[in-house]
Amino acid sequence: MSGEYVVAAEAPAAEASSRARRRLIVAVIAAIAAAGIAVALLLWAPWGGGVVAAERLDLSGDIHTHDPALVVGTAEHDWYVYSTGDVRMGLGAPQIRRSTDGETWEYVGTAWDAQSRPEWVYEAVPGVSNFWAPELYQHDGTWYLYYSASTFGSNRSVIGLMTSPTLDVDSPEYGWTDQGQVWGSVPGETQYNAIDPGIVEDDDGTPWMAFGSFWGGIQVIQLEWPSGKPAEGAEPTTLATRANSTNAIEAPYIVHRDGWFYLFVSRDSCCAGLDSTYSIAVGRSTDVTGPYVDSWGRAMRLDGGDELLSSRGDMVGPGGQSFSDGYLGLHYYDATLGGDFRLEIRRLDWTDDGWPVAWTANELEE
Repeated sequence: MSGEYVVAAEAPAAEASSRARRRLIVAVIAAIAAAGIAVALLLWAPWGGGVVAAERLDLSGDIHTHDPALVVGTAEHDWYVYSTGDVRMGLGAPQIRRSTDGETWEYVGTAWDAQSRPEWVYEAVPGVSNFWAPELYQHDGTWYLYYSASTFGSNRSVIGLMTSPTLDVDSPEYGWTDQGQVWGSVPGETQYNAIDPGIVEDDDGTPWMAFGSFWGGIQVIQLEWPSGKPAEGAEPTTLATRANSTNAIEAPYIVHRDGWFYLFVSRDSCCAGLDSTYSIAVGRSTDVTGPYVDSWGRAMRLDGGDELLSSRGDMVGPGGQSFSDGYLGLHYYDATLGGDFRLEIRRLDWTDDGWPVAWTANELEE
């Protein structure tokens, strides 16, 4: 009896001691793990001390724009945005808005009127009523205005060009001169859609034009200065597709930065107000003609691309982007206004390994 009693009495004591040691070990491990996680979050969190986050400009005034072509202001000129035209204003010519500080905007007219409109476009694209997705680029003292002419659901389209010595609508030198067609597409003959131009120069100063919408996806073609038109014998190269039958990709814009070419595109559907599903994606390449890949190495020709910006809160369907001097210009559909479209401008930030960030710090915390 006594022997059995001693053994029975010692067993609980040993077990209690063992449990105490286990609790101590678990507590130590938990503390180390918590410290490790805290350090990792401190190092990783984009909203931490070394913030990698975009800056959203607080816009006001007339910002009723779609497919904005942004030009950031300098000592020589104000900020400008040219955007898709409205048939009720200036015969559908690209609209012009101006700002002295990038935040307060005013409408200052359209790129042309009945006397100066490009008459040839109406023959090239029967039924065209307004002009879409312009692009502005300056070279050697001349401003180049590229624009799209098409009709919904068709790839009978052209990209046209006008030039002006200045953007200042108050200058006596201001005025756009028609330079004719840059490139076009024809149903049954071309597998792409010639709209949504965006201009970039390579290291040698050679200009290139990205373009495309649905159909065969995003293309790029070599241009030449000073005409701003395709180089002799140039043909388009495909840069990006959704790799499916719908191929909902458009609005390409290429940015040349630190040895990389960044291809920004809009994906899915625009122009449906609050039902729009637009978002912006990006990939990069060391060559302007590709191949472009995202941060995971996925090819943009096969539906790759990192999502840069998408619907959030009252901002629905962001897209139709352009880039100027560090700032991304785009439109979105405002849920507080029943889906009316609005201009958005964000100063991009960049990660240490060279990828753009368009979300603000507050958005990253949500």
